[in-house]
Amino acid sequence: MEFSAKQIATLLNGTIEGNENQMISNLSKIEDGITGTLSFLANTIYTSHVYETNASIVILNKTITLDKPVKPTCTLIRVDDAYTSFAKLLEMYNLTKFNKIGIEQPSFISANAKHGEDCYIGAFAYIGENVKIGNNVKIYPHCYIGDNVSIGNNCILFSGVKVYHDCLIGNSCTIHASTVIGSDGFGFAPNTDNNYTKVPQIGNVIIEDHVEIGSNTSIDRATMGSTIIRKGAKLDNLIQIAHNVEIGENTVLAGGAFVAGSSKIGKNVMMGGQAGVVGHIKIADGVKIAGQSGVGSNIDKEGEIVQGSPAFAIGEYKRSYVLFRSLQKLNDRIRNLEKEIKK
Repeated sequence: MEFSAKQIATLLNGTIEGNENQMISNLSKIEDGITGTLSFLANTIYTSHVYETNASIVILNKTITLDKPVKPTCTLIRVDDAYTSFAKLLEMYNLTKFNKIGIEQPSFISANAKHGEDCYIGAFAYIGENVKIGNNVKIYPHCYIGDNVSIGNNCILFSGVKVYHDCLIGNSCTIHASTVIGSDGFGFAPNTDNNYTKVPQIGNVIIEDHVEIGSNTSIDRATMGSTIIRKGAKLDNLIQIAHNVEIGENTVLAGGAFVAGSSKIGKNVMMGGQAGVVGHIKIADGVKIAGQSGVGSNIDKEGEIVQGSPAFAIGEYKRSYVLFRSLQKLNDRIRNLEKEIKK
């Protein structure tokens, strides 16, 4: 799909310098710009690129002053905030790119399943009994939607997503490829024969509005009740959320993080990559957990920053780390002192 400089300037409330009829059909970084693409300049560090770029249109801040003219083939659109404006265009680009509609074959949709308007259901998708799918939902090929699942409006489920029975997904959620929602929680009880009896997992998973979940993430259903991902939470790739966990509003988990069963994570929490939380504890609102940290007990102070395994306050961790790195020198000093004492 092509857009003119005039159309883009009107959308962004920008001012054109150059050819208002200049057309673009793709996006690019300013240093890698080619004919027919649009780029942006928000940071003055990269100003030199605007003189050499082959991009057909460049969005830049009104406050940036250029020392010399750009190439005649490059049209400028000046806006108040180039970064925000470019992000807006990226969002529109994605909406256009993923705006598929229709039901591909072969796919299976149960007779009593219901879907709204402008939906896309890709080839080899399976839609179970009593499933309810909202408007403008995109379900890509090889997805599995189990019985009694409900999916709100404007959701995207990329290829290979599996949503087990009875799970609920809100509006405007994005779930990336091969993620599993509602698999059994890890519930096993030891018995007298020195092996384990499986505890049935009869709960579900509830994902609220505006949640994004990365690829190859697994969110287990509750033993009873619900595992809950609250509104606005963002989960990266390769994350494990165990049964009966609750992830608070606008909380962000980086790749490889895991939360063990029945733990409650507050809102606006940030967990770094490969960080872990043991089961049955609570993390207060606004806490930041550094990458590869292991949290083994409640964190009650809002806004606390922790690091280490076991994790503790970041200031104490840094001071301890200085000592840890000096252990060899300290050990050598102690041995030398012992030798002196013996003498």
